[in-house]
Amino acid sequence: MDLDLKQIETAAKRLAPIIHKTQIELSTTFSSMTGGEIYLKYENQQKTGSFKIRGASNKIAALVERGEVTSVVASSAGNHAQGVAYAAKVNNIPATIVMPKSTPIAKVSATEDYGANVVLFGDCYDDAYNKAREIQEKEGATFLHPFDDPEVAAGQGTIGIEILEDLPTVDVVLVPAGGGGLLAGVSACIKQINPRVKIIGVQAEGAPAIYKSFHEKKLVSTDSVTTIADGIAVKTPGSFTMDMINKYADDVVTVSEAEISSAILLLLERTKQVVEPSGATTLAAVLNNKIDVKGKKIACVLSGGNIDVSFIQRIIELGLASRERKLKFRTTLLDIPGSLEHLSRVLSDSNANIIMVQYDRWSADLDPNEAIIHIACEVSGHEHGERTIKALEKHGYTVVKE
Repeated sequence: MDLDLKQIETAAKRLAPIIHKTQIELSTTFSSMTGGEIYLKYENQQKTGSFKIRGASNKIAALVERGEVTSVVASSAGNHAQGVAYAAKVNNIPATIVMPKSTPIAKVSATEDYGANVVLFGDCYDDAYNKAREIQEKEGATFLHPFDDPEVAAGQGTIGIEILEDLPTVDVVLVPAGGGGLLAGVSACIKQINPRVKIIGVQAEGAPAIYKSFHEKKLVSTDSVTTIADGIAVKTPGSFTMDMINKYADDVVTVSEAEISSAILLLLERTKQVVEPSGATTLAAVLNNKIDVKGKKIACVLSGGNIDVSFIQRIIELGLASRERKLKFRTTLLDIPGSLEHLSRVLSDSNANIIMVQYDRWSADLDPNEAIIHIACEVSGHEHGERTIKALEKHGYTVVKE
């Protein structure tokens, strides 16, 4: 089975009155940081907050055209859920969505707001998938697979058409990969239009099933997934999507949790864009030299922006740490008035901003008149942090980084 360009072009016609044609813009900031021309495809600004509405809407529209659907059920880590819920509501079709228990509250609430019945089950997508299949058999509904379906992949592939329309001279397109529907659709689309363009999939290190499958040339499942990128936390990629990825994609790379977090933070700071962890993987790959970008036009698909507000603080903390913008250390002070004031003055003179102070007076190694103090402070980067430590040591403090 193949994914023909005509299927993707048909999907584009179906989707034209439903979705946004999202912008693709040059980032001078990220271009100067990497030596390439870095363009960002803002699917985080898509209806429902992610690209998933494309595949879900195309699939449901095709089913309606053929008269094959009365109700639908789907499994999703969040974004496919919202896409299915939205498309089902447009077509007045009842929808039940099974989501992992770990799904961010924002995604659950948004899915319910679109009119779907949400069932929370299991710890990851694969658990939710099995439960959804049970509901489908019991109720006789039509199951909408989030990625391993040609019509879903065709809908996602319409992003490829838009990229080539707006940036016909692009050299490399980076695409997030979880189950593989987006990577399969975009790579099939672009390679059939312009085989010169390289397509690179990006996965989280803690959910590398497609990375392993692509490089080992066989379908590989992982025993578990551990990543902040919940939108691509998939143990087993689709067989159809892997066939398309093996045929059309040029490579698949992985990025770490720290690299993803840093990319999210940079997007917030430099572009004022809220991008969820899975969507930021492509920029993370570019910023951390996972591919050669120098002198090339690079398009990064930012696949979604559905991030729980309560989760953003954790992301910021990880991002600051990965970029060495936070300095954490401990040192020993005399437990007398004025000791902390003196330490604070040294940090102030070094332009380090204290954000956390914690005393430990109970360690067995301490003299009765001493205390260990744990401090976290904000610095501008690695060099600033090292200068701060040297300033502390110059004033007689023994600093142990944490």
